[in-house]
Amino acid sequence: MAQIDLDKVLDKAWADKDLPTVLDAPVSALKGVSDRQGALLEEAFGIKTVADLANLKYARWAQALAALDTAGK
Repeated sequence: MAQIDLDKVLDKAWADKDLPTVLDAPVSALKGVSDRQGALLEEAFGIKTVADLANLKYARWAQALAALDTAGK
């Protein structure tokens, strides 16, 4: 089972929310992502929520490439 410390990845206003609420939250709920950066993600990729960002195909492709790179090390 995967675990994550929500205090480390979420803005403190979102850290006590349940997972479905966090996934539906704007990307600015993630620690270090500003409202302006969230607006830019929406403009560039149509990203509105944390779930949208998680499912962004370009991010998944990049993660797969990075995994291939570390597999041989």
